[in-house]
Amino acid sequence: MSEDVRLVAWVRGRVQGVGFRWFTRAKALEIGGLSGFALNLGDGRVQVVAEGAREGCEGLLEWLQSDDTPGRVDGVTETWDTPRGGYDGFAIR
Repeated sequence: MSEDVRLVAWVRGRVQGVGFRWFTRAKALEIGGLSGFALNLGDGRVQVVAEGAREGCEGLLEWLQSDDTPGRVDGVTETWDTPRGGYDGFAIR
């Protein structure tokens, strides 16, 4: 049985105004079993919070770090924690 985790990732680069949050939500839904959100930050980064099976969160993180994302990702900083819950699906904020 897979352990549930919380991933918080801050994505740097040209990630606003290019559909990044929409594609992040689509990828999370494709992976399945993830809840959380993608949010534009005032400094130009996108914050992604995902909770669910470790395998799914790791898959989303790999995608965030890949060349498959819209725009241009210059780097991703992530933290791992225990899930807090309270999310209804995966939202764009």
